[in-house]
Amino acid sequence: MKKFFIVGIILIGLAVFAWLYFTGEKKDPNILTLYGNVDIREVNLSFRISGRIVKMPFEEGDQVKAGQVLALLDKNQFEDNVNESKAETIVKQAQLDELLAGTRPEQIAQAKANVRERKSTLANAEKLLEKNKLGYEAKVVSLQEYQNTQTQVKEGKARLSSTEEVLQEAINGPRKETVQAAKANLEAAKANLSLSTKNIYYTKLISPSNGVILTRVQEPGAVVSATQTVYALSLNEPKWIQAYIDEVDLGKIYPGMCAEIKTDSYSDKVYKGQVGFISPVAEFTPKSVETKELRTDLVYRLRVIVKDPEHQLRQGMPVTVNLYLNNGKQNEKTAGKN
Repeated sequence: MKKFFIVGIILIGLAVFAWLYFTGEKKDPNILTLYGNVDIREVNLSFRISGRIVKMPFEEGDQVKAGQVLALLDKNQFEDNVNESKAETIVKQAQLDELLAGTRPEQIAQAKANVRERKSTLANAEKLLEKNKLGYEAKVVSLQEYQNTQTQVKEGKARLSSTEEVLQEAINGPRKETVQAAKANLEAAKANLSLSTKNIYYTKLISPSNGVILTRVQEPGAVVSATQTVYALSLNEPKWIQAYIDEVDLGKIYPGMCAEIKTDSYSDKVYKGQVGFISPVAEFTPKSVETKELRTDLVYRLRVIVKDPEHQLRQGMPVTVNLYLNNGKQNEKTAGKN
C-alpha cells in the first residue's frame, strides 16, 4: 500500500511538472524583454508677433497636417507698415541716386558765375581802397572812410574764398562719406521693408508637423503677444518607447537593433521599431516602470523608435519591448536601411 502511495505521489509530481513545462511561459534566452512607456513629443504653438486673433478653425482632437494654417492674426496694421516702408525705401533710393549722379551742369555754371561776381566786387573794392588811401594821405579822406574801405576788401576776399569752395565742391561732387551714409540709409530702409513683409507672413500660425490638437488655448478676438501659446499640438512622428536596461544586459544591445513592441490595449498586434538613443549615464529605475525592489537598481535609459502608422499608441501607454539577440546580422542590415 505504501508503494502505491509513493508511486502515486511521483506520478502526480510528474503530471504537475509536465503541465507547467508545456503550459507555462518559457523564457527564450535569445529574447531580451524590457518594459517601458510610450513617449510622444508635444509642442506649444505661438505666433512670432503680437496681434489680435481673427480665425482659429481647429478644435481639440482635430488631426492637422504639416503646413496647414491653424490660426490667423489681423494683418491690417502690418500691411500699413509695409506701405510705409516701401515709401521710405523709394525716398532713400532717390537721395542716393541724386548723390551718385553728381552735381548738375547748371549748378556748376551758377557757382562759376557767383565766383566771377565776387571777383568783380573785390576788384572794385580794392580800387576804392587804393583811391581812399591816397586821399587819406592827402588829408582829403577821413580815417573812418579809409578804414571802412579796408573792411570791405577783407569781406570781399572772404566771400570770394567761400564762393570758390562752393564751386570746387560742385565740381568734385558729393563726398565718399556722404554717399556711404546714403547707402546705409537705403539698406536700413530695405531691412525695414523686409521685416514688415515677413510680419505679414507671421500673421499665419502654421503647423510644423502632422499631429493632433491637444489644447485650444486661445479664442478669436483675443490679443496675444509673441510666443504666447495658442495651440498645444501632439506630434504623430516621431514616437518612441522609453525603457530601461540593467548594466548586465547593456552590452547586448546597440543603436539600430530591431525591436518588437506589444501593448495590453492591442494584445494581438506587434509594432516594429528599433533601438535609438542609449544613455551613457546610469540612473535609478523610475517608480512607474518596475517593482519597489528593482527601483533601487542602477539602470540605463534607452529609446526605441516605433512605427505607428495607425496612431494607436498614446502618451504614457505601458508596453513590452522584445529585443532579439540571435539575429545581429539581420538587425544590422535593417538598421542600415533605416
